[in-house]
Amino acid sequence: MSRYDRQIKLKEVGPEGQEKLRNAKVLIVGVGGLGCPAAMYLVGAGVGKIGLMDHDKVDISNLHRQVLFQESDVGKPKALVAKEHLEKQNSEVQFESYEEPLTSDNAQKIISQYDVILDGTDNFETKYLINDACLLADKPWVFASIYKNEGQLSVFNYSDGPTYRCVFPKSTRQNISCEATGVLGVLPGILGTLQAAEVLKVILETGEVLSGKLKLINMMQASEQTIKINKRPEEIEKIRKEGISPVYIDCDLKNAEHWYLDVREVFEQPKPKGKKVLSIPLNDLTSRYQEIPNNQEVFVFCQSGKRSKNAIEILKNEFGFHNLKNVEGGIETIIDG
Repeated sequence: MSRYDRQIKLKEVGPEGQEKLRNAKVLIVGVGGLGCPAAMYLVGAGVGKIGLMDHDKVDISNLHRQVLFQESDVGKPKALVAKEHLEKQNSEVQFESYEEPLTSDNAQKIISQYDVILDGTDNFETKYLINDACLLADKPWVFASIYKNEGQLSVFNYSDGPTYRCVFPKSTRQNISCEATGVLGVLPGILGTLQAAEVLKVILETGEVLSGKLKLINMMQASEQTIKINKRPEEIEKIRKEGISPVYIDCDLKNAEHWYLDVREVFEQPKPKGKKVLSIPLNDLTSRYQEIPNNQEVFVFCQSGKRSKNAIEILKNEFGFHNLKNVEGGIETIIDG
């Protein structure tokens, strides 16, 4: 018990609280800027089992904020690498890695195996999915979101409290990720650490859990405020009646005659419609490049224009494509409306 001596001395923890932590199971969905620091502190605290879910691979652009990873990890699956590093931090903790996205098909089965869910994602669709699955499984989840220098934090579905849909009944048209807007690495570090604190309070059943409240943080202005969240029973009842409702946002292209290659992840919105739209995530290009036409012009796009530029370099250098054109500015420049 010497490992946890400093926290056991706290009246809020003690031997009984440490036993609660040892018996607890936490699922972290998204091992990125939020999930990395949260995982490190939960592992340090001695949470008995931690699930690490992420279908992405480590990229060099992750390293300034995703503090679990090193240069030697670039190109490797995040969930697997995180598990390897965290096992070295605390061998007493049991880990489960999921190298797959959370979907409407697997959400309830996986989430039902854990006591608390920590949201480390950067897209609205997965947050709605986490919320609905947690509500149906009666599991609390700790939410966080960042935008430029601002962050949001709350705990949903806790002790009959409000849900995510009580605050955000409908999704906006598109996700706003740090790829497009930028972020200082310390901001997700701050929010991820605060998420870990909320998880520990939920497990220990102590302190004031941030349920029914939304904390707003502006890092550059050194300001924060907490606003009250009102419960919307009609939103909760809708989920219980209809089950998980995936969020899809369709859109039309300005020129549907062109061929398009969407290299974003499957969950990213909005989704262009059309027979000539190919959806192949960047990480899958090397195994699916044969699906891409090589005898006519293909417009390659992502959310901002950065990943699509990288995709063109890969397809050109490794597979000899010379018919690809990058969509500068991302999807918003090619959709109608």
